[in-house]
Amino acid sequence: MRERRTATDRRRAREFEAFAAGAGGRLLHAAALLTGESPDAAPRAQRLLIASLARTYADWDRLRGEDPYDRTRQDLALRFARTAWHPRRRRPTAGILARLGPQERVVLVLRVYEGVAEEQTAALIGLPVERVHAICARAIRTMRQKPPRHPAAGPRPAAPPGPVPGGGTGGGAGRGDVRLGEARS
Repeated sequence: MRERRTATDRRRAREFEAFAAGAGGRLLHAAALLTGESPDAAPRAQRLLIASLARTYADWDRLRGEDPYDRTRQDLALRFARTAWHPRRRRPTAGILARLGPQERVVLVLRVYEGVAEEQTAALIGLPVERVHAICARAIRTMRQKPPRHPAAGPRPAAPPGPVPGGGTGGGAGRGDVRLGEARS
C-alpha cells in the first residue's frame, strides 16, 4: 500500500510540475498586471501566484476534468480581489494598468488579457454581467486616454499607451491574443 501511495504521489508531482512549468509564466504575468508590478521584479505577484498554485496542487486529485489553468487563474483573481479591494491594504501601483483601480484591473485582465467571457468573469468576481461590461468599457476608455503629464517629466510629452486590443468591449480575445505587458510603463 505504501509503495502504491508513493507512486501516486510521484505521478501527481510530475503532472503538477509540468502544468506549473507550462502555465507559470503566463500566470505570473497576469498576476503582475493585477498588482501593477513589473514582471521582472514582482514579489507581491509571485506571492499571489505561489498561493494560488499551492491551492491548485492541494486540489489536484479532485480536479477531475476541470482545467487546472482556469482553477489557478480563478484563485489568483480572487486572492487579488480580497486584498486589493480592502481599503487598508491598497498599495500604489505602477506599470501599464496603474491608472486603473483594482476592480477595473481584475476585469480588464480577465476579459482582455485572459479572454474570459463576461458571464464567467461576472460569476468569478460576484458582479452582475452588466456591471462587468460597464467596468470593462470604462477601463478601456481610461487606457485609451493620454496619461497626464507629470511636472517632473520635463518638456517631453508623455507617450500615449498603445491601443488596447480587442476593440471597444474587450471581447473576442483568446489566450495569447493580447499582449498588455508589451506596452511601456
